[in-house]
Amino acid sequence: MNRNELAPLIDHTVLGPETTPDDVRTVLDAAAEYGMNACIPPYAVEMAAEYAPDVTLATVVGFPHGQHAPAVKRREGVMAWKAGADELDVVINVGRLKAGETDAVRDELAELVAAVPIPVKVIIETALLTDAEKRLACEAADAADAAMVKTSTGFADGGATVADVELMREYLPVKASGGVGSYEDALAMLEAGAERIGASSGVEILAGAPESEMDRGR
Repeated sequence: MNRNELAPLIDHTVLGPETTPDDVRTVLDAAAEYGMNACIPPYAVEMAAEYAPDVTLATVVGFPHGQHAPAVKRREGVMAWKAGADELDVVINVGRLKAGETDAVRDELAELVAAVPIPVKVIIETALLTDAEKRLACEAADAADAAMVKTSTGFADGGATVADVELMREYLPVKASGGVGSYEDALAMLEAGAERIGASSGVEILAGAPESEMDRGR
């Protein structure tokens, strides 16, 4: 897979607690230059939509722990969409899932999906779940009519693995996120069935990819 083919599959990400507006603009500049998408904090969505109108913008909801009240998540998602977000990445309530409250997890997701006309990706935080719980989370996301499931926030120990991508793809398209730092990492996730990559190292990933024929001819 060459750089031009890979770039649109990458959500170039900046979501750390110290993320400044300048950090966001740097990510947006790189996304625009290389043809990637961008995943940015909610507070920066309106600015980002004006600064880089041609970049597909994802932002997060209930981030990073997923423990917001359902109404707060829904409101956060609606506000992000109205501010200019093209996609939402929402964190499930891991505690409720582990407690067996899968109906509550499903209903919370379904309310958000129904409230916005843009794709909702569901972060299940695989590092905190057993395989059985991962399946329950994916079933809830599927039942809620989510667009994708996503492995990780990047804030728990562990990130995307080939095994998790293979499990999750049985239910919905997968975004592999967390610990994907090289072209080889990204390619392994895509070969396992992922359809999107979330990474703060999007530029580095593309640097390792083969050039396209167009690039070689320059």
